[in-house]
Amino acid sequence: MIKFRFIVLSLLLAVASSTFAGGILTNTNQSVAFLKNPARDAAIGLDGVYSNPAGVIFMPEGFHLAINWQYAHQTRTITSTNPLFLLGKKNDSATKVFEGIADAPVIPSIQAAWNKGKWSLQFNFSIPGGGGVCEFENGLGSFESAVAMIGKQLEPLGVQGYDCNAYMRGRQYYFGFQLGAAYKITPNLSVYGGLRALYGNASYKARMSNIQVKMATDTYVDFGSFLGSATTNINKQMWQADMAANAGLISHEQAAAAKAQGQAALEQLETLQKYSQGVNLMSNQEGFGIAPILGIDWRVGNFNFAAKYEFNTQMKMKNNSTLEKAMEIEAVNKFQDGTKVDEDAPALLAAGVQWTVTPGVNLNLGYHHYFDTDAHWYNHNEKLLDGGTNEYLAGAEWDITDKINISAGGQLTRYQLTDEYMNDMSFVVNSYSYGFGLTYKFNNTVKASIAYFQTNYEDYDRVSQADPTTGATIVGDSFTRSNRVLGLGVEISL
Repeated sequence: MIKFRFIVLSLLLAVASSTFAGGILTNTNQSVAFLKNPARDAAIGLDGVYSNPAGVIFMPEGFHLAINWQYAHQTRTITSTNPLFLLGKKNDSATKVFEGIADAPVIPSIQAAWNKGKWSLQFNFSIPGGGGVCEFENGLGSFESAVAMIGKQLEPLGVQGYDCNAYMRGRQYYFGFQLGAAYKITPNLSVYGGLRALYGNASYKARMSNIQVKMATDTYVDFGSFLGSATTNINKQMWQADMAANAGLISHEQAAAAKAQGQAALEQLETLQKYSQGVNLMSNQEGFGIAPILGIDWRVGNFNFAAKYEFNTQMKMKNNSTLEKAMEIEAVNKFQDGTKVDEDAPALLAAGVQWTVTPGVNLNLGYHHYFDTDAHWYNHNEKLLDGGTNEYLAGAEWDITDKINISAGGQLTRYQLTDEYMNDMSFVVNSYSYGFGLTYKFNNTVKASIAYFQTNYEDYDRVSQADPTTGATIVGDSFTRSNRVLGLGVEISL
C-alpha cells in the first residue's frame, strides 16, 4: 500500500508542465505582440527583446519600454477507464472524467531597450515557465484507482466498495530576468549576447479525506473505524482458533494456519493505518538557474532573417515538504524534504524570416526546436521522450493606417511523446494555436495593443489493457487540454 501514498504525492506533478504556449517546460508567449502573431522570430520590434534580440538594434534610437498583461484560462481533461471505478459510491461507470482548471489572472512581462549608435542595451522580465494555479477538485484517475485498490484488497474482510474525497492544487512560477546587448556589425547585420536568470517558486497541496468502505450490509463505514473493528475481529478469531485447538475441536496445525492467515491480515491493516485519517501533504520548492543567449539578425532587401539560441538552463529545485523520509518508490522522492531535484529548462533554437511585401505589410515564418532530451529532469524522465519538441509558425501584419496595425498568425506544436512518458499527473499533447490582435498608435510616443490567443489540443490515447476480443479499452486514459489567453500591452518610446 506504499503505492497509495506514492500516487497522492505524484498528484503534485500535475501542474509541473508549462501552462501556456511553447515547449514542455517553456512559455514563449512573452508579449502581446506574440499573441497577435506568434511568428515573431524575425520581426523587428520591442518584443524582440525576447523573440529576436539581435533585431532590436534596427529600431529607432532612444529608450523603448513595453508593459504587457495577459490573462490565461486552461483546462486539463483526463478520461480514465478502470473497472475498479465501479466499486466507487459516486460512480456508475468504469470510465470517469477528471478535469483540472488552471487560471493565471496576471501574467506580466516587461521589455526595455536603449538604442544608441551601434549598440542596443536590453532587459526583459517575464515568466518563461509555469505561470498559474491548477486545481483538480476531484483528484485524478490514478489517485482514485489507488483508493479503489484498497477496497479490492480488503474484499476478504467483507469490503465491497469505497468512497472518498480528493483534491489537489499546484502553483508554479519561473520568473525570468534577461540582460543583454545587441551590436550592429554592418548596417544590415547585428549580433546579440545576453544572460537569463530563472528563479523557480512552486507550491503543491494534495488532500485525501473522508475515506469510507462499503460493507456487505450496503452501508459505508469510516475507514479508520473499519480498521479498528477489523483488527479487533481478527485478534478475536486468532484467540478463538487457539481455544478451539486446546479444546480439541480443531488440530493445532489448523489453528496455526488460521493464526498465520490472521497475522498476515493484521500486517496488511497495519500498513493502512497511516491513511485512517486521510492524507494531507504539502510541498514547496525553490530553485535558481542561469544560462546564456545568443542571437543574430541579417537584413537582405525586403527580407529579414534571424535566429537565436537559448542554452540549457540547469536548475535544481529544493524541497521544503512534509515528506521527511525516502520512500520505496523512487518517484516519490522528488518531494523529499531538504533534497534538490533536477528541473532544467531545455535549450531552444529559434529561427525565422520576415518578408516585407510592401511597406506596412509583412509576412512571417518561424521554427522552434526544444532540446528536451538533453535537459535533466527528475529520474531522467526526459529519456522517456522520442526526441525534442518542434514548432512551426506563420503570420502576417498590416498597417491599415498610420495609427492602426492588425496582425494574425498560427503555431503548430509537435511533441515526440511515448506512452511511457504520458501520465495523468503531468502531460502535454500536440496542438495548433492561433492569435490575432490590433495595435493603435496614439502618437510617436505611445501605442497600445490588444490580442486574443487560443490553443486547440489533440487527444492522446494510452491503452494499458485492452479486451483481446473486441479491442475495447479495459484500463487506459485519454488526455487533452484547452487554452485561451487575452492580452493588453502598452509601449512607450522616448
